Amino acid sequence: MNDKLEIAGKLFDSRLLIGTGRHRTMKEMVDSLESSGTQIVTVATGRLDLNNPDEKTILDHIDWDKYDVLPNTAGSKTAEEAILTAKLGREITGTDWVKLEVIPDSANLLPDPIGTYEAAKALIKDGFVVLPYIHADPILAKRLEDIGCATVMPLGSSIGSGQGILTKEEILLIIDSSNIPVIVDAGLAVPSDAAEAMEMGASAVLVNTAVAQAKNPTKMGEAFKLGVEAGRKGFLAGRIPSKSQATTSSPGAGISIN
Repeated sequence: MNDKLEIAGKLFDSRLLIGTGRHRTMKEMVDSLESSGTQIVTVATGRLDLNNPDEKTILDHIDWDKYDVLPNTAGSKTAEEAILTAKLGREITGTDWVKLEVIPDSANLLPDPIGTYEAAKALIKDGFVVLPYIHADPILAKRLEDIGCATVMPLGSSIGSGQGILTKEEILLIIDSSNIPVIVDAGLAVPSDAAEAMEMGASAVLVNTAVAQAKNPTKMGEAFKLGVEAGRKGFLAGRIPSKSQATTSSPGAGISIN
C-alpha cells in the first residue's frame, strides 16, 4: 500500500516525528531515533552552543543522510525572536523548513496565537516552509493554512506534561477542515496516545519527552513507531459505528433454541 506522508511536496514513509531535546545521553538519542523509524527530527537550533567550534552539538550526532533535520524556534517568546531564530536555523542547517514555536510564558509553555500567525506570515514571505505549533484552535489552524503554512501542529496537551490528548474535539474539527497535514504535537506520553491521534485521522504525530525521558528510550521509540502504524492502519480500515446498545457478534439465523 502506497500510504506516504506528504509535506510541501516531499514524501515520507514514517508518520512519526521525533524531537531531540531532553535526552540523557547522545547515544540514547541516536538509538531511539533509529528504533523509532522516524525520518524527520526536530532540533532547537537557537539553543545550540555555537561559541566553541570544537565542541560537538546535537547536529553532529545526527545522520544527515538518514534524517531530515527540522530546525525549530524553541525558546522564542515573540514573533520577532522566532523569525531571527528561524533565520539562524536556516544558516546552520541549510534548510528552509522550520517548526515555528512562539511561547511567551515558560511556566505553561502554551503557544501565542497572534505571535505565531505574525511570524508565520513573515517567514512564508521570506521563503520558509512553515510548520507551526499551535493550540488546538480550528480557526487559527485555517488562517495559517490560508496564508500558506505547510502543516498545522495542534497540541494534545501541554508540552512535556504526559497528559495525552485533552483536545480531541478541537483536533477533530481541525482535521475535518484542513487541506494540509495535521500533526498532533505535545503532551503524548505512551504509544496508545499516538495510536489515538492517528485513529482520529491525524497525518502524523511529533513526540519528544515521552521517548527521551522513558526508562528505555530505544524501546519507547520502537513502541511509538508501532503505535503510529497501528493507529494509521486502524483509521484507513474504518472503525465500526459507536452504538448505545449491544449488537450480537455471532449470527442468529439457523439457530434453534428449545
